[in-house]
Amino acid sequence: MTAKRRAAGPAVKRTPTKAPPRTWKQRLLSVLKWGSIAGLVGALLAAGGFFYLYQSTEIPDPNAEFETETTFVYYADGKTEAGRFATQDRTSISYDEMPETIKDAVVAAENQSFWTDSGLDPKGIMRAFFNNAAGDDTQGASTITQQYVKVLYLTQERSYERKVKEAILALKLHRKQSKTEILQGYLNTIYFGRGAYGVQAAAQSYFGKDAADMNLRQSAVLAAVLNNPSRFDPANGKDNKQLLKSRYDYVLSQMVKLESITAAQGEKAAKRLPKFPQIEAESTYGGQKGHVLEMVRDELNRLGFDDDEIDGGGLQVTTTFTAEAMKAAEEGVLSARPEGFGDKQLHVGVASVEPGTGAVRGFYGGQDYVQSQYNWAVTGGQAGSTLKAFALAAAIKEGFSLRDTFDGNSPYELPDGNEIENQGNQSYGSAIDMVYATQKSANSAFIDMTLAMENGAQKVLDMANAMGIPPAKARKNGAGIPPTSPGLEPITGISLGNATVSPVNLANAYATIANEGVYSEPYVVEEVVGADGEVEYTHEEKGERAVSADIAADVSYALQQNVTGGSGTAALGLGRPAAGKTGTATNGRGEVSSAWFVGYTPQLSTAVMYVRGKGNEELQGWLPEYFGGAYPADTWLAVMQVLMEGLEVEEFPEPVFVDGEAPPGYAPTTAPPAPPAPQPTQQSPTRQPSPTREPTPTEEPTPTEEPTPTEEPTPSPTTTGPPVPTGPPSESSSPSGAAGSGGPSPNG
Repeated sequence: MTAKRRAAGPAVKRTPTKAPPRTWKQRLLSVLKWGSIAGLVGALLAAGGFFYLYQSTEIPDPNAEFETETTFVYYADGKTEAGRFATQDRTSISYDEMPETIKDAVVAAENQSFWTDSGLDPKGIMRAFFNNAAGDDTQGASTITQQYVKVLYLTQERSYERKVKEAILALKLHRKQSKTEILQGYLNTIYFGRGAYGVQAAAQSYFGKDAADMNLRQSAVLAAVLNNPSRFDPANGKDNKQLLKSRYDYVLSQMVKLESITAAQGEKAAKRLPKFPQIEAESTYGGQKGHVLEMVRDELNRLGFDDDEIDGGGLQVTTTFTAEAMKAAEEGVLSARPEGFGDKQLHVGVASVEPGTGAVRGFYGGQDYVQSQYNWAVTGGQAGSTLKAFALAAAIKEGFSLRDTFDGNSPYELPDGNEIENQGNQSYGSAIDMVYATQKSANSAFIDMTLAMENGAQKVLDMANAMGIPPAKARKNGAGIPPTSPGLEPITGISLGNATVSPVNLANAYATIANEGVYSEPYVVEEVVGADGEVEYTHEEKGERAVSADIAADVSYALQQNVTGGSGTAALGLGRPAAGKTGTATNGRGEVSSAWFVGYTPQLSTAVMYVRGKGNEELQGWLPEYFGGAYPADTWLAVMQVLMEGLEVEEFPEPVFVDGEAPPGYAPTTAPPAPPAPQPTQQSPTRQPSPTREPTPTEEPTPTEEPTPTEEPTPSPTTTGPPVPTGPPSESSSPSGAAGSGGPSPNG
């Protein structure tokens, strides 16, 4: 075998032949080739994924707050706004109510292809993927449809997922709604700044007018500011106004480009911004407005409207309040209050109720609602001797007469050995009739009268309930504002007023007397109209006979004497027939803690209460004069003078002097009365009841030893006008609220 020999010489290493290097063109073609394949695969996958998401995505329920509409609350005239409830300040209007200028301006500023596109902006979607944000200030990255979808259905988060969902929903909405429906929804939903959602609220916030009344300049401004409400609001400073002008010019130029307006119109409008009226920023709950809205909300809740309906249901609520009565209450307090009243410790509650309807016409709740949410017209305080009116009505119903006599001496010894005192321990005699006892607010006589009735305290309580003072625990119908009177219990001293009662309820209960004994439930909501224009609620008046007209006339007569010759003489300044009762109460420490005057004419009943701190703190040292006949009566006069102005002077019914069969065991006191207490001298002779109004002895015989109202000496009418009493002797007090108890000490 022969081997193949290698040639002589060194071995030679062979190398593979290299392909010539590719040019840049060849490399690019290769990249494009594989990129196209990858891109095609990616596109197919993306398209498939998008198709799957489109098919599987349902249009969700709208975000609740963007579906809401502002609820407006009006005074009794149904036109003057008293306040509003809103999740978002929004009033939706129809497409036809929107001026063409605002539609054209918004399309020019936000989405010039709106009328022809499919609801999507592909370029905007790509920018969002790369920037994770929505575009520049000039054109924006989303269509109007996408923006509408975002605020109505989605959150404001910036993410790829939300942007894809936005695109899918925009396509679906585009198929479901017409362009006009989408634009209408958008303009009713989008935020324009200043707390205003939708073009109607924005027109009011920026220009103080309805959207339908806006001109080209105003429309262009709103189209400009919605791009960035804070940046373009001219109220935020000179720089912001300059930025607005630049954006405003852009909007006008785009409107010209789209031929929405002519070049001449655009040039003329671009010369200046429109005028921005000085629209006073008003707190939603500032002043008494918050108290009004809370009272309205409480009643709407009781009527069956839930908070969602109230805050965003677009209701139109007409209340019983009048702007005049609300103003009179506030200004009456401000004019009659003592110097230094600004101390936040001192509180005043005022309420005016219409006899015969129960409509609360006005009130004063105390401090600005923003500073304190206590509404003292509703919270109330110890009622003091204002409750004696109901004891008097109960006694007459049980058979007593105004002429029946009771022990007016002080102190008065209770069966258990405890004692009751009149104010200042003043004695009025052991045989004083109920007219005189009411005039002087003699605690002892009212205790004696209560004890003379079987279950007298319960009868007084029942009468108070029937006439409008709610019980300690709310009744089924929840009547009353509020529906409870804490501490109203059948104790011997119930008429002395240790219970907590609101000015609204006391004014309404006295309105029952003014209405000849017919009670009407107090209320503040007259009518509710839904967002669709349908009436959802209307108040129906219905009175209930609480006491006979004759008894009401007698009680009213006795209360008139408190004005003409008792502790309520300040009310004489009204210059027309008035009846009323003062009241003070003491707390468990024996300190005067509340002062009242509740009075009425045939047309209106008003209650005024002064308290301090949490409602049961000492008034002495905080008020120069702390009895009901001083600041409360003066405040009542200031309020009622305004409310009665221009109204016809009406007389009260003549007293009847009802005289039934007195309860078994009652024997009229026969001891001669003590000399009368000094009488106020500042009163009007024209207001003193005429003796001829009382039946003669032949018509209604009385014991010869019993004093009658005609036998009472009348004060000398030396001057006219209300006095300024400094603790009148007719204001009364007691050391205990009930026989055998050492509880809170209500005063007269």
